[in-house]
Amino acid sequence: MQEIEKELSYREYILREEYLHHAPIDPEMEFYDAVTGGNRKKVESFLTEPFCDKKGLGVLSDNNLQNFKYHFAITAAILARNCIKAGLMHEQAYTISDLYIKRVDTCKSLDEISVLHKKMVLDYTKRMQELSTKMVYSRHILKCLSYIYDHLHERITLNDIAAETKLSPSYLSRLFKKEMHMSVSDYISRKKVETAKNMIDYSNYSISEISNILAFPSQSYFGKVFLKYVGTSPGKYLNRRKITISP
Repeated sequence: MQEIEKELSYREYILREEYLHHAPIDPEMEFYDAVTGGNRKKVESFLTEPFCDKKGLGVLSDNNLQNFKYHFAITAAILARNCIKAGLMHEQAYTISDLYIKRVDTCKSLDEISVLHKKMVLDYTKRMQELSTKMVYSRHILKCLSYIYDHLHERITLNDIAAETKLSPSYLSRLFKKEMHMSVSDYISRKKVETAKNMIDYSNYSISEISNILAFPSQSYFGKVFLKYVGTSPGKYLNRRKITISP
């Protein structure tokens, strides 16, 4: 519970960036629009100045290195949110954001932060560019995917999603299969397992805690579903991770 409260506090802090980020609004919006539009040439024109040389950022810490790490995290959060609005999948956008925030935490200099910032921005830009060339999901399916992502910690039913999208369950089921090439239940299971893998990789939660958090009916069922999509049990996957990261 304490860890969850810390995470909620962190997300609340990130959401306050509009009050803390004092850089000029118009150029900032133009920058984010260029990223979400996948316009690499325009994005690169904004990246000629190192991130840590940028003027007009608020002071979030008396420690200059920590100050830019905070602003880096804010930028990562805004990028994720804007790219989601432009069609990037929730879990993909937030996974990228989380990974870069973890990396910036290990940076020892302002130059390292600036280099990582440029890499992150171009990473998002490339993904948005690729997204624009792929199939565009219908608004109903985008709403459906968003609902699933936001409720992975609950038991999700087709009727719940149908009510959210205001479509009949049977029509939604057919539409989902047509656009996503899998059933709604299969997609939900895949996303829950992907989330479980991330929790095993990056948290200290036990297998039983992860099973409960992701609303699996039982730990044995969680193990069965995990085995289906990963090819090994949660316990064996955890042991492999321990071996991989041990010195």
